[in-house]
Parts: sequence; C-alpha cells; structure tokens
Amino acid sequence: MPRFLHTADWQIGKPYHWIEDPQKRARLQQERINAVSRIASTASEHNLDAVLVAGDLFDSSTVAPGIVMEVMEAIASISCPVLVIPGNHDHGGAGGIWQRRDVQRQMRERCPNLQLLLQKEPQVMAGMVLLPCPLLRQRDSRSPADWLESLNWSALPHDQPRVVLAHGSVQGFGADAQVNQLHLDRWPEEEVDYIALGDWHALTQLNPRAWYSGTPEPDRFPTSSHDQRSQALLVDVHRQRTPEVTPMATGAMSWHRIDAKLNSGADLQGLKKTIASSVGRKVGKDLVRIELSGQLSFQEHQQLQQHLQDLDQQLLHLRIRGMPKRRPEPGEFQRFLQRDDAPLIRGITTELAAELDDNSATAPGAEHNATDRAMLEQALLELQRIVLEEAEDQEASCG
Repeated sequence: MPRFLHTADWQIGKPYHWIEDPQKRARLQQERINAVSRIASTASEHNLDAVLVAGDLFDSSTVAPGIVMEVMEAIASISCPVLVIPGNHDHGGAGGIWQRRDVQRQMRERCPNLQLLLQKEPQVMAGMVLLPCPLLRQRDSRSPADWLESLNWSALPHDQPRVVLAHGSVQGFGADAQVNQLHLDRWPEEEVDYIALGDWHALTQLNPRAWYSGTPEPDRFPTSSHDQRSQALLVDVHRQRTPEVTPMATGAMSWHRIDAKLNSGADLQGLKKTIASSVGRKVGKDLVRIELSGQLSFQEHQQLQQHLQDLDQQLLHLRIRGMPKRRPEPGEFQRFLQRDDAPLIRGITTELAAELDDNSATAPGAEHNATDRAMLEQALLELQRIVLEEAEDQEASCG
C-alpha cells in the first residue's frame, strides 16, 4: 500500500511584480522555497514512499541560478524520491528550464532523489505503476495524456496501484479551451486508482480518484469561502480500491478577502474586528484585499484612513478596492459654519455644502456628477483637516 504526497504548482521564482516593497516581495518569494522544507517535514513524519509534483515546480525558464541551487538543496532534504513532471510554466521541451545546463548539473550534484519524468510511458517506482503525462511545450493542442487512450492496460502489473500524474485542465476556458486539455472520461475507470493533477491552484476533488492538490503556498486572494489553498495531499493508494486522501497544511502566508459596506461608526468598528480576527497581531505574514463601499462622516472616514495606514505597515500586502463616500454629519458642518473668527472658512463651507447638496450621482450625467462630488468631498475633507490642525496647534501653544 504505497503512501505518497501529491503536490503541484510550486512555481518557484514567481516574480510578484505587483508587490511594490522589494523587501516584502522577496519575503513572499522566499516563502515558496520554504514550503519545500515543510513538505520535507511532512514526508519524514508520515514515512512516505514518494512525493509527486504534478507540474510547475518552477515558475518560468528564467529563474535565477541561485534560486535553482536553493530549491535543489531543499528538495534534497526530502527523505524519499521526488517524482516530477513538467507543467506549462516549466515545460520539458526546448527553451524550458529543465533543459538548462545549470539546472541539470544542480540536479545531479545536489538532489539525486529528484526524478524528472519526461517519457510518456508506464514506470514502476515507489511501489506503484506511475503513468506520467508531462508537458513538453507550454501550450499544446494535443492532450498530454492522449497516450493513455491507446495504452495496453493488461500489460501492466496487476497487483500494484496505478497512478496518473498529469498537468492540465479538465475544463476549457475561452480561447484556450483546447490547450493542455485532459479527458479523464476516456480512460477505463477500473484501470486507474488515483489521478494526481496540477494546474488549478485551488484544492479540487473531481471524483474520489481524481484531485487537484492546489498550491502548497497560496498565490492569490480567495474567490470564495470554498477556495482552499496552502496544502498538499497525503494519499494512501490501493489497487482497485478508493484511495484515502488527506489534505496537509503547508502554507505560511495567509491571504484574506474582506467585503464591507460602511455607513456608521458601528460598521467601522465591525470592520476592524473582522480584520483583527483574520490577522491578529501577526506582522508580515498576511495579505488582505478589502472591498469597501458605503458612506461615512468626515471623522469616521479619517479613522478609517488611519486604520488602513497602520494596517498597511503591519501586513505583507494591503489591497483596497473602493472607498466609502465622505459626507459630513450636521454637527461637522456646524463646526465650520459657526466659526465667527474665520469668515473665510465659514463662507467656503457654506458654498461647498450647497454645491454638494445640488450634486447628485443619480442625476443625468451621473459619471460626470460623481467626479464632481468626489472633488467636493475632498475639498471639505481638506478644509476639516486644516481646521483640526489649527485647533491642535492652538491647544499645544496654550499647554
């Protein structure tokens, strides 16, 4: 009864260009390499026969030589054979990373336990019959698993479980519908005991025998509560029996997606609690995307901005989509309108407030009006900032 770890889509060397801070970007890149060490720990703890990598171990053919050396050293720490097929990011053909001389030399010198499977033929190893379906080019209109459709299944050992290792999609998308396509229904169901898939980055079970493991370290924000990443799959496989599959956590970074409509101070406090429950006091370990809408008073809006600034320092990455509108409460208007000592501020406030009341995003020319409204809100916000700073300066001088 072989036991192995099914993993895929490490994509070592992923650039993360959208992370502006170079130190944070480097930390995120390094964590993908660190995930290999966590896989090694899992392999040792569970006494595995093999680790299967279903494609895209590397992100591209241009990964730096130093990163290649570090990855090979990490793979060497895995206490069992590491059986790898190329995927679309690290295809096995001409121009691919596996054809680079430095990569081949590092494989020989640093990690003899890594076996790159480039041939589409049955291979008996680690107590099972492995049926590799490597990608030899980045985009192929032919299925990488088409050779299984003409395989003589009766010629395979009868007492060892059969495991397909493939990289590609079982569902077409747009113009790429026929690229790297896999057709699981074309293989005799009773002849295959487990199908280890790579390419989809979220954990996906297609049927009791076919799984996408997802990425060991997440690389994007979740699209729903069912979008599960940060794992590999521990698989106990038997001949002609349903495999036992257990997800094993491997990720260190946490990616969160939060939607919030803010129309009051209570809503703002609710958002802070939601963020705190997701991130806690961790620093540099989380990436958060927040979708904001609604309408807040000037004071509440400033509190939101301050909280987001602090959060940006704490997180590895903060992405904001949308922002609540700024609308002063009556008391905030009166604070400006009652400034007898500052007739200019009082006059500007009166004029801006009147224009804001006249401007409606729902009136004809909504797009133009929305732009005008944003400018008016910003002007009022700046006016409030000036008044508050003046009050603070006066208080400091009196103290």
